[in-house]
Amino acid sequence: MTYSYRRQFDLAGKTALVTGGGGILGRHFVAALAEHGAKVAVVDLDGGQAEAVAEQTRHNYGATVEAFVADVADKASVQHLQDQVEANLGPVDVLLNNAATKTANLENFFASVEDFDIEVWHEIMSVNLDGMFLMAQRFGAGMAERGHGSIIQTASIYGMLAPDQRIYEGSSYRGRAINTPAVYTASKAGVIGLTRHLATYWGHAGVRVNTLTPGGVESGQNEEFSRRYSARIPLGRMAEAEDITGAAVFLASDASRYVTGQNIAVDGGLSAW
Repeated sequence: MTYSYRRQFDLAGKTALVTGGGGILGRHFVAALAEHGAKVAVVDLDGGQAEAVAEQTRHNYGATVEAFVADVADKASVQHLQDQVEANLGPVDVLLNNAATKTANLENFFASVEDFDIEVWHEIMSVNLDGMFLMAQRFGAGMAERGHGSIIQTASIYGMLAPDQRIYEGSSYRGRAINTPAVYTASKAGVIGLTRHLATYWGHAGVRVNTLTPGGVESGQNEEFSRRYSARIPLGRMAEAEDITGAAVFLASDASRYVTGQNIAVDGGLSAW
C-alpha cells in the first residue's frame, strides 16, 4: 500500500482548541485548523469576538466551530471551559495555547523599565505565562491519559531575542508610540522554557509540546516601524498573519509526530543573524 504523505496534515476527527481565538493570529489559527478538518473551539475572554470568528469560519469552510468564553488565568474558569468543550466537541486533541494580553491600559503596558508598575507586570504574567500553564495542566493531563495529543504554545521572537530599541524611533501602533516592554520579553521566554519542560514530562505518554514563535506581524504599525523592522529581516518584510498558520497546522498534525520540545521560529530569518 502506498503511504499517503498528504494525509499526514489531515486533522479530520481531531478536536482543536485555540485560546485568544478572537485575536490577530488566533482567528487565522482557527481558520487554518478548521480548513484542515478539525473541529475547533474558539476561546476568548471577549465572547462576542469569539462568536464572530466562529461564525465566519463556519461560513467560509463549512466546519464545526464553536465559541467559548474563558479567563485562562483563572483555574476555575479553565476547568469550566474543559467541561464545556468536551460536552460539545469531545476531548481535545490539539491545544493551541495562544492567549496573551497587553492589559486594558496601553499607557501602562508601554511604560519604560524605570516606570513599569509591578502590578501591571503581575497582570500580564498571569495571562501570558500562568495562563499557559493552567491550560496545559488541565488539557495536557487529559491528553496524557488518552495517550496522544499536541500542545502548541505561542511565544514571540522577543522571547528568543532582545528587541532592538532603535526600531522604535518614530514608530507607532494605531497612533501611539510603542516599544516592547520587558514583561513581554520575560513572559514569552518563559513560554519557551515551559514548553521544553512539559515536552520531557509528557513525552512518555504520547503528548507532544512545541513552541511556535512568530516574528513581527503587520497589524496596525505605522510605515516607519514597518520600514525599520523590515530592514532587520533577511526576507525584507514583516510577516502577515497567514504566514504563521502553516507551522501551526504542521505542529497540530501527524506530520510532526516525531517533533517535540522544539521552538519553531517563523520570523523571516531574523534569528539567523
